[in-house]
Amino acid sequence: MMKSKKVLVFLLTASRALACEAQAAANNGGQALEQAEGAQALSGNLGFEPVGPGDLIYISVTGSPELSRSARVTVDGKLMLPLVHEGVPVAGLTPAKIAEAVTAELVKEKLLVEPIVSAAVLEYRSRRVSVVGAVRMPGNFQAVGETRVLDAIARAQGFTPEAGPEVIVSFPNSESGEKSPLHIPLRALLAAKDSSLNIVLRGGEEIRVPEAPKLFVVGNVKMPGSYPLADPDGSTILKALALSQGSLPFTAKRVYIYRLIAATGKREEIPVELREILHRKSPDVALQANDILYIPDNPKMRLSAATLDRMAGFGSSVASGFVVWH
Repeated sequence: MMKSKKVLVFLLTASRALACEAQAAANNGGQALEQAEGAQALSGNLGFEPVGPGDLIYISVTGSPELSRSARVTVDGKLMLPLVHEGVPVAGLTPAKIAEAVTAELVKEKLLVEPIVSAAVLEYRSRRVSVVGAVRMPGNFQAVGETRVLDAIARAQGFTPEAGPEVIVSFPNSESGEKSPLHIPLRALLAAKDSSLNIVLRGGEEIRVPEAPKLFVVGNVKMPGSYPLADPDGSTILKALALSQGSLPFTAKRVYIYRLIAATGKREEIPVELREILHRKSPDVALQANDILYIPDNPKMRLSAATLDRMAGFGSSVASGFVVWH
């Protein structure tokens, strides 16, 4: 009987020890899993830029899995955590500063004495930059890291042939008031001689690339059509002829510019002596946006040439007949 009691006590002691070891293993496994999840989230940290409303933040509190979680910054710039009643103001803070703010709030709420807190940004939504206008792929993206105007244009796959002579950057409203849009000359931006033109984007900017105004060339030219005035120096009649690959034979001596008058909404006819310009007897004439350059045909010259061709053909046939008869 005594031996049976001793065996029973031994079995109870052994089972209790095994249960304690299993509980310890479970606790260690839970901590290991928590550390692994926290390390994975922290390794996915997108950047160290200040956060704003809509950004997804991961908070890791060592030894407190109930406090470790991801949450989005609210519209009023706070991070809502369990057992923290008022939320933690984090708008405008970097991940390191967010960790400090959460630590201070946990101590203030008397939840932990010396918490070890880490913070990481899993997703930015407050740093959106829009690129619209004469680009190949207009769209939005998040300005993470050092993002400049040319980086934004590169994300939009560059300019289209219709791009105008400038890029307009609009800024979001701030506490200091509304900031005027910045007009950046396209040629100077691409030349990269002035680095101040390629400004850093912080999020909230809109980059617009307006289409260039058009110039219309019609009449007796090889390629009539509309052409963008992307040159900031404007265009001239000779440049317009070059764009349309030159005039055809029998072009009239005088051409016409039809220019829109804003006050009346009608077009004014401006005659220009093209032959004088081509023979360098008169200066080239400047053209404006939305001008129509009409290069007429010379019907008399064309008729004279056709008559001469017919006479030449008639003379050749008569001469051939005379030789055969003779």
